[in-house]
Amino acid sequence: MRNHTITTFLLLGLTDDPQLKAVLFLFLGLTYMLSVTGNLTIISLTILDPQLKTPMYYFLQNFAFLEIAFTSACMPRYLYNLATGDNAITYNSCITEIFFTDLFGVTEFFLLATMSYDRYVAICKPLQYVTIMNSRICGRLVLSCWAAGLLIIFPPFNLVLHLDFCDSVINHFLCDAYPLLKLSCTETWLIEQMIIASAVLTFILTLICVVLSYICIIQTILKFPSAQQRTKAFSTCSSHMIVVSITYGSCIFVYVKPSSKDSMAINKCVTILITSIAPMLNPFIYTLRNKQVKQAFSNTVKRMVLGFKE
Repeated sequence: MRNHTITTFLLLGLTDDPQLKAVLFLFLGLTYMLSVTGNLTIISLTILDPQLKTPMYYFLQNFAFLEIAFTSACMPRYLYNLATGDNAITYNSCITEIFFTDLFGVTEFFLLATMSYDRYVAICKPLQYVTIMNSRICGRLVLSCWAAGLLIIFPPFNLVLHLDFCDSVINHFLCDAYPLLKLSCTETWLIEQMIIASAVLTFILTLICVVLSYICIIQTILKFPSAQQRTKAFSTCSSHMIVVSITYGSCIFVYVKPSSKDSMAINKCVTILITSIAPMLNPFIYTLRNKQVKQAFSNTVKRMVLGFKE
């Protein structure tokens, strides 16, 4: 790693208004706590409840872990900045934040694609489901998601490590590659193109998998003889479809840069949605629309109450 002229950066954040900072601290603090609590609940239920020992919930367990990791990679630092007014962040901390937020974010996309494939097998090939989606295959699929995430982010990240910087003010509330590149004294065209290529590759590859899976799923469901069967089949996919829509829809705004002067302000708002609000909503989406998860939660609460009484 080369020597860097800048060792500490200053994050501009979302606002300079003290009252708005207090509101943001309360709101983002609450969403962060709900996100961690909700996703930890899903992880605990999928580990403890025997009814949730299926591939679908194994992937959901890993997705919940990624949500916690993703939001924890950046949100506690910004909450600290809001609480103390200290917007400084060291070079090493900034680079570490970029690495982990990108790794967790890209891995999430591949895991969402894997979850859509799981739904495809469950609905389109139900008799072969247990054979195809056995524990070994599920474990390998999850490891493949992590490997894909690492392979995609590493080349551009490695080039970022060799940049020198002439300015120290990052126009964002977290360390992100694009605002950081604007501070570089050296040519960043190649890195920018690699970042775009990596983002597009991740987006297109996983989107193709999701779309093809759901085309086959819809075609199969429409062939079901009864309306009750069709409704039940759609309900097993509805939560995943909502999460996919939120995730992909948000990222379109982040990576497709608008030409307006307010593009950075838009990106900041969408980044709040991705890093704070979406991780909080996802546990509720999966829980409120899933009878098995609700039943598992009810059973766990009952066991805890009975345990305390004894």
